[in-house]
Amino acid sequence: MMITAAILVLLVHLLWIALVIFGTPWTRGRPVWSTLHILALLWGIAAEAGPWPCPLTLAEQFFETRAGLTAYQGSFLLHLLDAIVYPNLPDWLVTVLAVGVCAFNLGIYLWRLRNFMRGSRLPN
Repeated sequence: MMITAAILVLLVHLLWIALVIFGTPWTRGRPVWSTLHILALLWGIAAEAGPWPCPLTLAEQFFETRAGLTAYQGSFLLHLLDAIVYPNLPDWLVTVLAVGVCAFNLGIYLWRLRNFMRGSRLPN
C-alpha cells in the first residue's frame, strides 16, 4: 500500500514538473489556467531556489520510508534530473537550469501581457 502511494505521488510530481515546463503554450487564451501556471512557475522557482522543501517530495519520502525503501534526500527535481538526465552535472547547475526554464516561461507571459496591453490601446 505504501509503495503504491509513493508511486502515485511520484506520478503527480512528474505531471507537475511537465505542467511547469510545458504548460505555457497550452494556457494561451485560458486566463484561469494561465494564472494557475504562473503560480506553479513561481512556486517552482521558490522551491528550487529557496530553503523550503516541496510538499510532494516530503510526501514521496514519507511513503518510501513507510514502505521500507531508502528515501532520497534533497530536492525531487535534483534527484530526478541527477539520476536520469544530468548524471554528471553539479546540483547547483541543475537548480540554475530549472529556475531558468521557469523564468523563460514567465517571460512568455510578460510578452503576452505586453502584446495584450498594446492591442487594447489601439483604436477600433
